[in-house]
Amino acid sequence: MTISLAFRLVAALVALGTVLPAAAGSCTARSTSRTAALVELYTSEGCSSCPSADRWMSSLEPTVRAAGDVVPLALHVDYWDYIGWKDPYAKAAFAVRQRSIAALQHSRFVYTPQVLLQGRDIRGWGSTAFQHEVARINALPAKAELSLAIEAIDEGALRIEASAQVRDPKLRAAAALYLAVYQNKLSSRVGAGENQGRTLAHDFVVRDWVGPVDFASNGKVRDRRSLTHPPGAAANDWGVAAFVQDRATAEVLQALILPACPP
Repeated sequence: MTISLAFRLVAALVALGTVLPAAAGSCTARSTSRTAALVELYTSEGCSSCPSADRWMSSLEPTVRAAGDVVPLALHVDYWDYIGWKDPYAKAAFAVRQRSIAALQHSRFVYTPQVLLQGRDIRGWGSTAFQHEVARINALPAKAELSLAIEAIDEGALRIEASAQVRDPKLRAAAALYLAVYQNKLSSRVGAGENQGRTLAHDFVVRDWVGPVDFASNGKVRDRRSLTHPPGAAANDWGVAAFVQDRATAEVLQALILPACPP
């Protein structure tokens, strides 16, 4: 995303009344009436074509900090591990999720790097087509409401509270809440596989994941739980994300990101 486009998006969102995470002393965030765009990158340290996508994902960080109109999550899959390098951030559950969404979209295969935007495959993620699609999504009225709070950080864990509501009764049965803890400024010196000898940098890497969490019949859900605090993460290098997704179609109804507040 170019700097000029980023500024235009930020200005537009401010005009729409975007609510950003609260100042120090209260680590909370609440969604607005407009829709934030969930960006999922399926990647692996064993994939030679993935580092360029990882760098692109990192480039979204200024927009996240400024406006929160994009919620990026990097999900490292494990199916490249067989070639000799075990990705330290990979989880089998992320490969299962990738395949499940592909099945919903009647696709017979998955690949890396793959980017899903609002639950749908997008091939032109490094182009202006992606920027225009994000702007289109941001202009849509949200189909769900979300709030997030980081209540406490204990040794190795953090306590969060997430609340969500789906007002349209027709969307409630298939709606589910998902939570993720992500970490920035990660790097690995790869010792084998297609990226052998390279030092790879990553941002928005999902370290803990919860979902699907069902909604009640009234279209509401409140979830309080402890999640794993990213090991060794500095105060400004992690955060929490939440999103509501239709499990029947993979459509994302709303997403929200909460970078950790200053201590």
